[in-house]
Amino acid sequence: MNPLSEFGVARPKAVFWATGLACLFLFIAVLAPTLSPTVARLMHPLTIDTDPENMLPETEEVRVFHNDMKAQFGLYDFIVVGIVNETRPEGVFTPGSLADIHALSEFAFDQTWTDAEDNPRGVVRVDVIAPSAVDNIEQAGLGAVSFEWLMEEPPATQAEASAVAAKAQRIPLYDDTLVSGDGRSMALYLPIYQKRDSYRIAQALRGKIATFENGDDYHITGLTIAQDQFGVEMFIQMAISAPLAMLLIFALMWYFFRNVKLIVAPMIVAMASVLMTMGLLIVTGNTIHIMASMIPVFIMPIAVLDAVHVLSEFHDRYYRLRDRYETIRQVMVELWRPMLFTSLTTSVGFASLALADIPPVQVFGIFVAIGVMLAWLLTMTLVPAYIMCMSAESLAGLGRSEGKTTALPKLGMAAYRGAKAIVLVTVALYAVAYVGITQIRINDNPVKWFQPEHPIRVADRTLNAAFGGTYMAYLALEAEGAAAKVTAEDLAELDDDVRSELLAAGDLQAMRMLAETRRDEAADDADYTAWDSALIALDVAEQRGEVFKYPALLTWMADLQADLGESALVGKSNGLNEIIKTVHRELLLGEEEEYRIPDSAEAVAQTLITFQSSHRPNDLWHFVTPDYRSSAIWLQLTSGDNRDMQSVVDRVETWVEENPPPTALSHDWFGLTYINVVWQQKMVSGMLTAFASSFVVVLVMLTVLYRSLLWAVLSMIPLTMSIGVMYGLLGFVGKDYDMPIAVLSSLSLGLAVDYAIHFMARSRKIVGRTGSWRTAIPVVFGEPGRAIFRNVIVVGVGFTPLIFAPLTPYQTVGVFISMILLISGIASLVILPALVTLCQKWLFRTRTSPAATGETA
Repeated sequence: MNPLSEFGVARPKAVFWATGLACLFLFIAVLAPTLSPTVARLMHPLTIDTDPENMLPETEEVRVFHNDMKAQFGLYDFIVVGIVNETRPEGVFTPGSLADIHALSEFAFDQTWTDAEDNPRGVVRVDVIAPSAVDNIEQAGLGAVSFEWLMEEPPATQAEASAVAAKAQRIPLYDDTLVSGDGRSMALYLPIYQKRDSYRIAQALRGKIATFENGDDYHITGLTIAQDQFGVEMFIQMAISAPLAMLLIFALMWYFFRNVKLIVAPMIVAMASVLMTMGLLIVTGNTIHIMASMIPVFIMPIAVLDAVHVLSEFHDRYYRLRDRYETIRQVMVELWRPMLFTSLTTSVGFASLALADIPPVQVFGIFVAIGVMLAWLLTMTLVPAYIMCMSAESLAGLGRSEGKTTALPKLGMAAYRGAKAIVLVTVALYAVAYVGITQIRINDNPVKWFQPEHPIRVADRTLNAAFGGTYMAYLALEAEGAAAKVTAEDLAELDDDVRSELLAAGDLQAMRMLAETRRDEAADDADYTAWDSALIALDVAEQRGEVFKYPALLTWMADLQADLGESALVGKSNGLNEIIKTVHRELLLGEEEEYRIPDSAEAVAQTLITFQSSHRPNDLWHFVTPDYRSSAIWLQLTSGDNRDMQSVVDRVETWVEENPPPTALSHDWFGLTYINVVWQQKMVSGMLTAFASSFVVVLVMLTVLYRSLLWAVLSMIPLTMSIGVMYGLLGFVGKDYDMPIAVLSSLSLGLAVDYAIHFMARSRKIVGRTGSWRTAIPVVFGEPGRAIFRNVIVVGVGFTPLIFAPLTPYQTVGVFISMILLISGIASLVILPALVTLCQKWLFRTRTSPAATGETA
């Protein structure tokens, strides 16, 4: 017996004390920071994070650019509140409904606070898009524009209510954004300082909405809402799924062993493994992400895998020996090596996820690997210790009856006789799987992590049908090259002394400050005029670098937006053009034909100056930087699917290539919808790397275990076949290759190979005793076969509680991991004996006689 099991047998109480104290210490370490702010400053508190942005490292280029652009344009993530009424021709544009909307807007304004570090939190009031917070832009005579609140107070009459819709629809910035295209629905856009506050704000809004009685339907959605809501439901799901998995595993083991006291041992192993792993994850400062939330459900079935082998062998041998020590000694001598290698290969499969450049996936893989090895350690020590503490009376009825089942030995002989047919079918399955895999489509959408009937999904469908879209993506355009510099030629018309003094000042900003100071301090009119002329000359020079005032470039942007508008995926786009063209129209008496880009940069500048006299002049800087060298186009997408976002990106690339801008520009994307595309691509490439590397490492480990490459290669066939079949089925049924699916290959590799390791390792030993593969088959499919079969059921079925989860990623993992493990287990009991039969001459080279090879059978 190995030293660990020997220690467990000799010092059972020490093993129990050590396990209990380790669990208690980690439990206190996790709980203490939540009870005391002082402790929280010294230790890591429990934190939950479901932000897909954190799927990428903080230093990832696209994430850095995304945050830089948000800061540059003063942008925040939105909560979208849609108000719909399908029962009235006027929709929500009635005095009563607009009074409710006005009250909700005022309520939303108040959802602000500061945290302990005096950082602003909640709703960014100045950027709220609501009828009471935005301007109605109207002409006020030739060359004049009126800016008045769109709905400063709720309307008193139906005519006034209808006028609100008409006014909003006339302003392109609001049409199909604030007000639906049919003029019957409205959407409020609430920017928030931090995405993690979205659930709290949404709950407050729902409480306010519950007081309204006008029969309108309110929908709250947006990526921030989906992510934060998922975090809340994820935590609940974790608390439900893990106990359900434990209860199911307990029931299955009772069915197999019919001894409640005996099966308590693996349940203790499972619970202790989960508590220790999650405790280590939290106290080391890692957050509970969507992946980390599934750690308990993964560890639970894996933790009992080795214990089931031990109990199965003990159960089948004890009735003959009737000696606890001798029985456990024989069992551990027989099993310690395959259990060590199965645990190592499982750990390698999970630890390989550390190669994926996705931080939450790395954390998940590393800590499940730790949990697997903890479970192995506890199985080697705690299970023997527990058995030694059981009374003889508790084990009195243990054992199998003489009327043992012959189903498994018959299966073994059928595989032996039909070896060639089984291998041919396996090859055919590989071919079919390959065809299915080529049809897999990569796609994900955090909103689809909820069930179709979930309020967030309902809101998503409703509002994306009524408005231009609730998924925001931003296209950043930036002038290439340095900004314009002031030269002597720009100042040629100025007085020599003024020109010399300006050129000595340095850059444009220093020149402007100098000119303004000299003008303000001028001793006479001539001096004032000289420096005022200098400021005009500097303005002209500066405008030369303000590329986003050029009519030609603005027209190019308008053409790009028009092309995007023809795509079914882009419901609406807003940019600098919409501001310029709207103000230009109103400056010229509101004539529709004047809704256009002005003919000169000076005229463009005039529209922008006019807009800055509105109630919200800073809105301009959401679309262009003050130096007019960078601009952002806002796109409202009707779908948050990654493949749809990628289609929009590809469309822009094609259009820009075919229509080069009149001024040299660089362009790039930012926004949560685009971030999702990037981390999904990294997920796919990372999982392929992880799978390939872990496959190689497991193959090398098996070669070391068997001291034979052929034995190792054969052991890998059942798992590759099962993974191939499942991913081929994925392609045939059209299931998207999303985040849960991406990680399943690496997860299942380490688990699925366990059955093959036990089968092949035990087969080699049994052939060594019996002298031939033919005579070994009934023995292999006896005690070892039963242990493998029991594990196939326990581990495969152990993940099924996830199928009933309300969150689709959990369902996906539950269905596919269970099917992969069940298929792999069955394949190990059918394909492996067939392969061994066909390769026995090479596998058992020391057996040369016909009887030894089984050829006479």
